[in-house]
Amino acid sequence: MTDVMPEQMVDLDAVLGEEPADPAPAVGLDAIDEQLIARLAGRAREGGLQLAGEGGLLAQLTKRLVESALDGEITDHLGYDRHDAAGRDGGNSRNGHRAKTVLTEVGPVEIDVPRDRDGSFEPKIVAKRQRRLSGVDELVISLSAKGLTTGEVQAHLAEVYGAQVSRQTISTITDKVIEGMAEWQNRPLDPVYPVVFIDAINVKIREGKVANRPIYVALAVTVDGHRDILGLWAGDGGEGAKYWLHVLTEIKNRGVNDVLMVVCDGLTGLPDAVTATWPATITQTCVVHLLRNSFRYAGRQHFDAIAKALRPIYTAPTEAAAMERFLEFCEAWGERYPAIVRLWENAWAEFVPFLSFDAEIRKIVCTTNAIESVNARIRRAVKARGHFPNEAAALKCVYMAIMSLDPTGTGRRRWAIRWKPALNAFDIAFDGRLSAGRK
Repeated sequence: MTDVMPEQMVDLDAVLGEEPADPAPAVGLDAIDEQLIARLAGRAREGGLQLAGEGGLLAQLTKRLVESALDGEITDHLGYDRHDAAGRDGGNSRNGHRAKTVLTEVGPVEIDVPRDRDGSFEPKIVAKRQRRLSGVDELVISLSAKGLTTGEVQAHLAEVYGAQVSRQTISTITDKVIEGMAEWQNRPLDPVYPVVFIDAINVKIREGKVANRPIYVALAVTVDGHRDILGLWAGDGGEGAKYWLHVLTEIKNRGVNDVLMVVCDGLTGLPDAVTATWPATITQTCVVHLLRNSFRYAGRQHFDAIAKALRPIYTAPTEAAAMERFLEFCEAWGERYPAIVRLWENAWAEFVPFLSFDAEIRKIVCTTNAIESVNARIRRAVKARGHFPNEAAALKCVYMAIMSLDPTGTGRRRWAIRWKPALNAFDIAFDGRLSAGRK
């Protein structure tokens, strides 16, 4: 560790007072002496001291604050203040200090940890064998959630904070989220959801050989219009009714008694599993995905014409009108592109339900756009990894990505405003089933 030259140090005692003050109750920022802050900043500028980094002003202040808190802890432990006559010949007493370097959000800080003669003092703010303050762990997890690899996190900590942290330590820190992930995956859910969107992200997992594996995300909209990600499931290729029945039964067992609509991208076996789990639930195929899949079978030179011919189908006022427009499409394009016709015929039963509702519900359930923004964040996080050593590592990465969504809460408020008209329409269209979830 690089030593800090004496001339670079700010004499905090000269600024704060001749003797370090006793620990005082916590105060709000509005109670901090602005003149004191100005004096500290001025002395730092005069001494050519940097604000952050090793030996910087923030590091020195962190050292003093942590040591002050530790002194308060040992005072509580012993039952008397430093130099108090009550401690004379009273058995256990202070026994000097031991130096310890801890990694903080402002860089490495060397602190003096008080000791007692009995060795019974157990500090809380910096526990024995603890080498990092909790804010550092949160920083590492936040960087990982944004898609940085362990090597990139390691380089960031070294460049910005001057801290040398091994890749194994970074992995150990991020592994802490696994316990929280298990608790989150099994938490109780709401009794009723108006809509549940199910979609998948393909990730590369190395188990014997590197192969694409789907990670399924179930995102629900609550009765108050808020986003609620219900869980994550790693698919293994068994995407039939048995697999989905297992997933939906798990969701039901966590307290979900009713779902008005499930929107998905034509996942094999899902409609049958939905009916088996919630008989009154409507399964709706994402129209946007259906259109995308249609263009896969069309020549690029016909994209505009195909799009124009398909539009009257999914904007039809009724199911009967949609069938008429579909027959017209088959007559015009069926001979050239029979695969597109077959695609729509196979998806027809799950395509038409949304045509029975008004515009407010149609524009919400005809697409999985509500979950696409979540998927975009997940894709950024997994792209930097290349591939994962196992399924658990992939799930951990995806979990951290979704936990870092909307840190300011702005998205939550925007969702509630956007969904209010649709929720009112749902309550009317589904005969009060949604209102039952608010009781």
